[in-house]
Amino acid sequence: MPDFTQGGQPDEFHDWTLGPTGARGWIYGHRGHTADARQILVTAVAKNSPASGILKKSDVILGVAGRPFAEDARIQFAKVIMVAEQKNNSGVMELIRWRAGQTENVVLNIPVMGTYSDTAPYDCPKSKKIFERGCQVIAKRGLSNVSIPNNLNAMALLASGRKEYRSMLADYARKAAAFKAVGSASWSYSYTTLFLAEYVAATGDRSVMKGLRRLASEIARGASVVGTYGHSFAGPDGRSQGYGAMNQPAIVLTLAMLTAREAGVKDSDVDRVIAMSSQFLRWYVDKGAIPYGDHDPWPGHEDNGKCSSATVCFDLLGDCKATEFFAKMSTAGYSERERGHTGNFFNILWALPGVARCGPLATGAYMKEQGWYYDLARGFDGGFKYQGSPAGEEEHRKYTRWDSTGAYLLAYALPLKSLFVTGKKPCSVPALESSEVEDVIAAGRDYFPTNPKAKNGYSYEGRNPDELLSGLSSWSPAMRKRSAQSLVRSQGNFVPKLIKMLAGSDRYARYGACEALGFLGSRADAAAPQLRALLKDQDLWLQSLAAVALSGLGTDAYKTSVTDLLEMAARNNSADPRRMTQRYAAKALLSKHRGPHTRIAKANLLESVDRSLLYPAIQSILTNEDGRTRALVGPLYSELSDSDLKMLMPDIIKAIDVPSPSGIMFANGIRVDGLKVVSKFRIKEGASLCLKVTEIQKWGKKSRVLSCLQSLRRYGPAAVKTILPEVKLLEKDILKHREAKTVLKDSTQLIREIIEESETATGNPDFRAISGP
Repeated sequence: MPDFTQGGQPDEFHDWTLGPTGARGWIYGHRGHTADARQILVTAVAKNSPASGILKKSDVILGVAGRPFAEDARIQFAKVIMVAEQKNNSGVMELIRWRAGQTENVVLNIPVMGTYSDTAPYDCPKSKKIFERGCQVIAKRGLSNVSIPNNLNAMALLASGRKEYRSMLADYARKAAAFKAVGSASWSYSYTTLFLAEYVAATGDRSVMKGLRRLASEIARGASVVGTYGHSFAGPDGRSQGYGAMNQPAIVLTLAMLTAREAGVKDSDVDRVIAMSSQFLRWYVDKGAIPYGDHDPWPGHEDNGKCSSATVCFDLLGDCKATEFFAKMSTAGYSERERGHTGNFFNILWALPGVARCGPLATGAYMKEQGWYYDLARGFDGGFKYQGSPAGEEEHRKYTRWDSTGAYLLAYALPLKSLFVTGKKPCSVPALESSEVEDVIAAGRDYFPTNPKAKNGYSYEGRNPDELLSGLSSWSPAMRKRSAQSLVRSQGNFVPKLIKMLAGSDRYARYGACEALGFLGSRADAAAPQLRALLKDQDLWLQSLAAVALSGLGTDAYKTSVTDLLEMAARNNSADPRRMTQRYAAKALLSKHRGPHTRIAKANLLESVDRSLLYPAIQSILTNEDGRTRALVGPLYSELSDSDLKMLMPDIIKAIDVPSPSGIMFANGIRVDGLKVVSKFRIKEGASLCLKVTEIQKWGKKSRVLSCLQSLRRYGPAAVKTILPEVKLLEKDILKHREAKTVLKDSTQLIREIIEESETATGNPDFRAISGP
């Protein structure tokens, strides 16, 4: 942490707008927070701003209101802005300024904006002023090219309902209607279509309806076969491109189709994909925050705004249960807003539109926690620049130059209820009462930025066992998990109480008890019978949590559970069409356990386990939609006997030939592992598959292509000679690839060696049939 009064230097991150002062400042940040910062280095001062002539670059702000910073300098500075903007304080900000070795008190005068009301932004004059000034800033700058920031700026102007913005919006709508994109189409299509749909619904301008229908239709056709989207639309085979599903743009694409439907678009493909996408997202209700892609629930309340945007989406669908859950998650996520994959732009954008579905008391409570951040981000001209995250490892500077004005103003536009995003339709769930709001806010307490010195990033260690046991029954999955993690570090035998909770009728308490037992490990062995019984419970999440808990028990207790886990892995359930529970059974059986071995092999069970249970479980897992789940079988291949592998060979080959439709980032693991098996046995069909799986244009090519060629070489020169023309075509493709001399360097050399060996080969290939000896 640099001391700027002693010549310390900043790094490239952590430079923030210092609110309406007109200055920017560097503030020390570490591990996602600025709690240790006690200085602010002034990095820029805008002309004709309140700070002009009083602060200048390289000044150091050491305190506010006549006192040195005693806590987080960034938050203290922001809260002084909030106080100064009150009417009775006349905009006066007192700062302690250090300049060239001299320290003195100085005064800034910022515009008086008022105070956030208890229901802000509803019934809040300050919020209204901020919104109107921000719209003026957007209008003055204009709307040029179609982009995500401009789509949001246009939506803010549209939300105002002001006639003076109508011509500018009509011009921009025509650009949006003609928009087409390649590359990262999911991002650009989502917000462009959302704006255009809102525009048609708000203005009745049908001249752009053709473009809206086209955009919505193209979005629908771009969905994967499981209703997800990646950076780009799905390929012809219905699989997501790149490294797979990305829920951040996918939720907005779904919301865009929903809004287009509200604006009058009628398209059966749009209806089908909305239903498929919403079903995919709904799995996370009561389980955790919506994660990056087709993954396990995120353990916090929010993950870069996805719960908040999902709230808006499910509210428009009229799904009360999902709306209520994600709205509460959005509200409890107040201290999780500054993080986000590559930055927090979307986390801030969707925050209050999601919270608003809990009602005005919830938005007011949320602003009491986070209003300082909004005021710090608001520039002296009324616009908003991207603020960035204190977490340098998350902040990739993708949005540094983005105009964030519209992204912030949509929060302040909520009271107008002029757009679907801001509550045009009556909310599908009732507003929370005061006590309910308090409960939701309490669930968000002690997340890591508020107490960064806590062990493991959380501060639940200060709670006593009774509080932690109570937390296991929370509606909040994050609170249940954190309570379970902390209970493990407490002294005492909690297993009898947890078993009693498992047998109760409180669904949340049963979830929490399952998680706690899982964290207790061998200390919870006595609960094995109760956990095994839950593997057949009607509640799919209880099944999943029980499987996870069983996998953490001691070896003897685990051994008694393997039969039940194998049955669960092989079981089909019409209530679980995507076989989500199978993912957890597969992990319990096949995840790596204390070294290179899978859990089932580490328990020394493979020789004795009933093959009539083992084979159906493996065969079923190899057809799971999720590539990561299929990949769990790969390490097991080296632990199975040759006779086992021969029995499973048709399934192994099919898993190589037909890739999973989801979990794309991990989909090639089981294919590559399978090629090692078929090449070991020299199964004829596998030789051509070695070439098919290379897929040199797709993500993760370096290790995949090399491994495929190594498996091909294992067949021997005579076998490779039978498909030599195809091998030579692959060589041409590798040599033409832009990374042939770098990423694919080893593969380029290996395929040349394989070809040279095969060209001089004699004799017959040593192929075997799938069912051969």
